[in-house]
Amino acid sequence: MADEFIKGLGIFTASGLGWMVLAGWYRTSSFESTKQLIESAESSGTLFDAMGIALMDAFLYFALLGALTFWLLIPAGRQARSAIRDRRSQ
Repeated sequence: MADEFIKGLGIFTASGLGWMVLAGWYRTSSFESTKQLIESAESSGTLFDAMGIALMDAFLYFALLGALTFWLLIPAGRQARSAIRDRRSQ
């Protein structure tokens, strides 16, 4: 169980850091505003800006799905498999 927790935490932390860095670049027009990191992303039209915005969304979904997978789905699958195995042995 500790393996899955630390893998999920590592994915969540690394992807969250990547998302925050890119959101700071592309979703913060002014540091005096109250909408930092949640403004709509404005691409200036270069290829690198488009790649950064796409990578920012990928980091967000990878953080959420990776943590969900390692913290909930894999342990639930192991519990279900163990329950089925115990039921068959009776």
